[in-house]
Amino acid sequence: MPILSREAILERLQATPPLLEGLLDLEAQLQPNGVDLTLASLARISTPGRLGPANAERRLSKRSLMKFDGAGWARLPPGPYLCVFNEAVHLPRDLMAFGRTRSSLLRSGVSLHTAVWDAGYSGRSESLLMVYNPEGVDLARDARIMQMVFLSLDRETKRGYAGRFSRENLKARAPKRAPG
Repeated sequence: MPILSREAILERLQATPPLLEGLLDLEAQLQPNGVDLTLASLARISTPGRLGPANAERRLSKRSLMKFDGAGWARLPPGPYLCVFNEAVHLPRDLMAFGRTRSSLLRSGVSLHTAVWDAGYSGRSESLLMVYNPEGVDLARDARIMQMVFLSLDRETKRGYAGRFSRENLKARAPKRAPG
């Protein structure tokens, strides 16, 4: 499966709907092999989750939105957090995507755990941010934290993603943010 180049991504950003919308700085975010996504909000995980064989047995963990300080920073002690990205993803049925933690974040003892973005997915995604550094980390709102890499399928799938997270976090132009 070929990985989309910077030029192919740029073409798809100009499509309707665009591959991604809500980019804060196209020149800074567009990379040779992907696009950097930026941090919109953070939440602490506050309850256990539940996952059984049937979707009816699935219960997501509740979360508490975290506040950024007046300068737009959040201090994160070690542990798991959910993050929402500023950018909305609109994958056509001939592309899928993976997310990879930016190396600066990894070198600070922090990683992002992501799932596959299936062909046909549209939404403002969430990922698990894990702080392993025993000293914690300071993260700024709008920081580039993950690179999304797009892979071309061998053919367009007839049925794109239609699961529970289809169109997630798209109601508002940007995700809710705790006052800072």
